[in-house]
Amino acid sequence: MFDLIYPSWLPPVLPPRRACDAESPETGTKAEMFPVVEPTGEVVARASRSYCHSGAKVLHPVVHLHVLDRYGRIYLQKRSMEKDIQPGKWDTAVGGHVDYGEILLEALYREASEELGLKEFNPVYLGSYVFESEIEKELVNVFAAVGSFILSPDMEEVAEGRFWDMEEVEENLGKSVLTPNFEQEFVRIKDRLLALL
Repeated sequence: MFDLIYPSWLPPVLPPRRACDAESPETGTKAEMFPVVEPTGEVVARASRSYCHSGAKVLHPVVHLHVLDRYGRIYLQKRSMEKDIQPGKWDTAVGGHVDYGEILLEALYREASEELGLKEFNPVYLGSYVFESEIEKELVNVFAAVGSFILSPDMEEVAEGRFWDMEEVEENLGKSVLTPNFEQEFVRIKDRLLALL
C-alpha cells in the first residue's frame, strides 16, 4: 500500500514562517499543519491549512473513504453550508486532510471517527491520484469499506448523510448535486467498488 515518507529531520514550513503565521491571533494556538509532498509520497515541507487552500497549489495529502453496504449502495455525506469548499453538495462518505506526522491509516481512522463515528472497519486501499482545483492541489488516497455499519454523522461537519444506489449516483453526475472531485473519483473507481461486493 502507498504511504507517506517522512524525513528524519523537521522539514521547512511554507511559506517561510513569520511570527504572524505561527499562531492564531484569536487563541494563540499553533496553526494546523499539513505535510507538503511529492507525488511519490515523500514529505518535503510543512504548510498551514490556510496556505494549502490559498491558491499556492502545494501538493498535500488527503484521505477518502467510500462506505458501501451489502446491498451495493454507497454512503454519501452532504457537506455543511459552513464548509469553505463545495458547501451543500454531496460528497464522499469520509474525506479529510492528513495532519503533519500522521500516516494515511491514522488520518483515515481519525477522519472516519470524527465525521461518522465509524471506528471499526477494514479499509481496502484503491489507489492514489492528484486532484487540482482552483485553490488547492491534493494527493488523494482512496479507500473503501464494505459492511453493515452504524453511522452517526457529525452534524457540525455534515448537513446529512444517506446511502445511494449506484444508479442514483450516475443519474446525478454533472447536475451540480455532487462535488466535482467526487464525480471524477466515482467514475475512476466505480468498477473497483463493485468488485468489493
